[in-house]
This record gives sequence, C-alpha cells and structure tokens, in this order.
Amino acid sequence: MTTPGDELLFLPLGGAGEIGMNLNLYGCRGKWLMLDLGVTFADESTPGLDVLMPDPAFIVERKDDLVGIVLTHAHEDHLGAVPDLWPLLRCPVYATPFAASVLARKLHEAGLQDEVPVTVIPLGGSLSLPPFELEFVTMTHSIPEPNAVAIRTPHGVVLHTGDWKIDPEPLIGDVTDEAALRRLGTDGVLAMVCDSTNVFVPGEAGSEAEVRDKLVEVIRHRAGLVAVTCFASNLARVESVAKAAVAADRQPVLVGRALHRMVEAAQENGYLTDFPATVAERDAGWLPRDKVCLICTGSQGEPRAALARLASGDNRDIGLQAGDTVVFSSRVIPGNEKSIGRLQNQLAVLGVEIVTDRDADIHVSGHPARDELTRLYQWVRPRIAVPVHGERRHMVEHAALAQACQVPTAIVAPNGSLVRLAPGTAEVIDHVPTGRLARDGTRLVAVDDMGLRDRRKMLWNGAAVAMLVLDRTGRLLAAPKLTVQGLAGDAATVDEALAAGVDALRASVADLSDSEARDDSTVAEAARRAVRRVFKSRFDKKPLTDVQVVRI
Repeated sequence: MTTPGDELLFLPLGGAGEIGMNLNLYGCRGKWLMLDLGVTFADESTPGLDVLMPDPAFIVERKDDLVGIVLTHAHEDHLGAVPDLWPLLRCPVYATPFAASVLARKLHEAGLQDEVPVTVIPLGGSLSLPPFELEFVTMTHSIPEPNAVAIRTPHGVVLHTGDWKIDPEPLIGDVTDEAALRRLGTDGVLAMVCDSTNVFVPGEAGSEAEVRDKLVEVIRHRAGLVAVTCFASNLARVESVAKAAVAADRQPVLVGRALHRMVEAAQENGYLTDFPATVAERDAGWLPRDKVCLICTGSQGEPRAALARLASGDNRDIGLQAGDTVVFSSRVIPGNEKSIGRLQNQLAVLGVEIVTDRDADIHVSGHPARDELTRLYQWVRPRIAVPVHGERRHMVEHAALAQACQVPTAIVAPNGSLVRLAPGTAEVIDHVPTGRLARDGTRLVAVDDMGLRDRRKMLWNGAAVAMLVLDRTGRLLAAPKLTVQGLAGDAATVDEALAAGVDALRASVADLSDSEARDDSTVAEAARRAVRRVFKSRFDKKPLTDVQVVRI
C-alpha cells in the first residue's frame, strides 16, 4: 500500500509489543500523521551501543505524504529519536511548551537547532493538519505536560492517550482533564489507542503527593550522606527530594547533566518556581556528610549515569562510603534487573544502606493501573480499543480488560500491523516490515547489520585471525600464523590450542585439490572451518575467524 485511500489506518512501527521507542502512524486520504518518535536503551545483548530506535523505512518512503510529527510529551521513548531520524523525514514537528524546550536542547546538541521546524502548541490547544484535526487533552504522568491527542478524521475520532495516569495531586502541572475526556465520549469516539504498561497492576497507580511525605520520613532518619536516585524527567519527584532534604536540614545537590537540563527546561516554562536553592556538585564535598542530599540520575543502573560514577568512585567531587544511604525512588523497568542488581551490589560492597520501594512507599508509577484504565473506558466509551505501549502480554490483557468494559472490538496489533479502523470492520489488513536502528558512534545502523552481528559473536565466542602464505599453486611457503582474542584459559591451554590450530591449517591446505588450492576464497573457507573445529572441540566456542591468504 503506497498511500492510504478513503479509509482510516493505524500503524505502529515502535512501542507495540515492547515498552519504549514509540512510533505511531495514522493514515487517511493519502496522508500520514506521526505521533511520537522515541528511543529505547541498549543492553548487554547489543555491545557497544547505547540507543536503539524504530526503523522508519516505511514512512521515509512516503515522507512527501507525512503531514507532521506530533509529540505527546518529553520522555525519551517518545521524542528521543527526533534528532537522529528527523533528517530522514524533514517534516514539521509539533509539541507543547515543555516538550519543545527539552527537544530544543537535544536538537542543539545534534547541530539541528536551525533546521527542524518546531511549532509550540499551547496546553489544551488544537492543530489542523488536513485531513487530521487535532485537539490536545491534558493528562497526568511522571513528567510535565503529558497530552492525549484527539484526532478528528472524516471517519470519526481517535483518542491517542500517550502515557498517562489519574493523579488527583500531581504536584506539578494540571490534573487529568476529565471534562474533556467525558465530552469526547459523549460526542462519540471511534477508537482509543491506549497505554498498557500497568494493565496487570490492580487498583490505582497512586499520587506524587503521597511520595513526597514518605521521602521526608526516609531522609530525616538517616545518618551520613544521603543520595536519592530517580528519573530526571520526573520533576515532581526531583522537587519532592529537594524539599525533603531541606526539611531534614540537608543541602540538595543535583548530580547529573540530565537533571540540570530538565530543571532548566521546567523553569523556562514556569514550573519549579519555588525549587529549593541547591549546592553545586563541586562544593558538596566540603559540607558535613550528614548535611548533604545528592539527587542523582542512574536509577536503572545506567553505567554512565551519576549514581554509577558515585558507586565506582569516578566522581572527583564527592563519593560514597560506609554509613551513607542510597534511596531508589523509582521502579525497575523490565529488562534492567541485571544492571540495577550490579549497581546495588557495588553499593553494598561500600557498606552503603540501600532503600527501595520495597522498603518504603517512595515511588508511584506514571502509568495507569487497572482501575484507572476502567475509569477512562467509562468516560470515553470507544467502539474500538487498540492497546499499545506494552509487551505482547500487556496488550493481550489490555484487550481483554477493554472488552470487559463493554468495548465492542479490541485489536492486538504489534509493531508492523496495519489496522483499518474504518470504514467497515476494524481489523488488521496487512503487515509491513519493521526493525530497529542503533546509534553506533556517529552513525545509524540496522541492529541486524553484519558488523553488529560479528560484534556480538566476538563478545560470546572470541575472535581468531589466521594468515596463510602460499605460492601460485597453493603450496605453503611459510608456517601458518594464528592468533586469538577473547578465549579464556591459562596460557598453556591456549598455546596448546594454537598449536593444534596451526596443524589444522596445514592439513586444510594439504587436503585441497589442485584447482581448489589455487582459489583464495576456497582456501580461506577451508582454513576458517578448520580453526573453528579446533576451538569448538577444546573450548566449546566458535570464534569469529578471519583468514588472510597471501600469494607470492
């Protein structure tokens, strides 16, 4: 399908069947609209990479029909890919003020500040991108200015919720605009494309106001230095920690560049106007330890974040020691268990006390639990439910919940599912190719790129390089050379394996026919197989093997 015809289509390319790197497309009357363009963060399965993002190839081929990118809010998994992928799309970008401020800093770092046309939309504002008419609906979440977007089309209204929750006291920003949501429901909503993250969590997510009170208690009753880690974008939480520190007679210290950027963006837009005065990181080490409260990035164990540097002693201004306390005012994002565990083990070795949300009520989620989802369905009453922002199991459970809320049709549509919402029966009508791109240094490469596959192979199996010097007929003119890297074992064991490898190289050449011995590619493949057999038999590893054939 080159362009959408007289129908309303929905196509997720990221964020459906996974949590992170959201990219959603709506198609109607020959045009496409994109909501969000985000990233996710790499793990040990992608060595050498930091950031992953959805492959936008489908819409890049149709970029002349793309009316714009609309950002629902400022989280990395919703706008973090704009600096990397906008050059492939070159279309207008729309965001509310806080998200626009956060994006401006990212574009400046990428040298795109004068190229990307960003239009700021006021809270509760509207936008015309024919054939789409958009209305922004204020929600609450764990960041300022989260928006649902009501998309009016010739076929009906789609409510795209973005990330949201129902918080009666969010501390920063407005409460969820229940009146607007009820009005949409009364007027009639064709489909709701909705956050699935906490569909398995009973009850409600809870309020930021409750967390602020608990943080005061936790910080007040600690001796030594206290460090609290949370998401830099959760500015209500950052403010709560700072105010709790002051209440406990401690000086708040922001540690981590992301925190400074977020606080600056918030204050540009009229938030955090009474944020407590902070001490510069470079001066914190001069204060008595029981008068310091560090507010740190790195709650997910990110190796380059502020808390990881404190735990490893890499912060030149201040460090952690026995008797200090680290408070994790955050949840464990699925997939980050290992990195967080490693970080907490480092802290334990130092003799640092660790406090998590298992020990005290110091975190609430920014995503709706089951009761909140049910309330939203009661307000909006869509005819079609399309769960997104979740793994496949979340989406399946969300679809079942929607049907229990009397939604007639629920569609589970993972990435690449082309959904026809109208006219006629709502259903998946096609599938388009999807993939992931990775930022590798200064380049974007496909995650299944041969070079990245070789990198993973080297990580798990090591590498070997063989050199064969032959005459024109294929006769060896010197002893084969063989080197290996990344194979564990004592020196004698490795040397013995290398000797066996050299013998196998000699034999691989000797076993070739005269015509085979004159063909470099045949010689190299035979030698590669011989080396891998030796190391498979001795180490149960198949190293990535490169064979260089030199003819004299």
